[in-house]
Amino acid sequence: MVINEIPLTATNQQFSITLSGTVWQMRIIWRDVAGWVLDMCNSASEPVIAGILLRGGEDLLSQYGWLKPGGRLIVIEDDKQSLDAAGLDKTAKLYWITD
Repeated sequence: MVINEIPLTATNQQFSITLSGTVWQMRIIWRDVAGWVLDMCNSASEPVIAGILLRGGEDLLSQYGWLKPGGRLIVIEDDKQSLDAAGLDKTAKLYWITD
């Protein structure tokens, strides 16, 4: 098993990342009502997945198995307040896990 942290900040952000050989454009935005939301686009910036709510302890891509992502995208929280507007980079971490 290989575990890689995807560094985040507690601000809206957009970045390119390669996960299991696939280039993704990730956008993470704070939505006051919902919390932190992830959108994933392909390397041509075409939307593939939109509106994934960042929640701790579950594979965020489990319902997208048809994409064959090659791993799991998981948020690990240190405490229950970690996914508020200021806690994303301090007490909540995003990991890419491959077997």
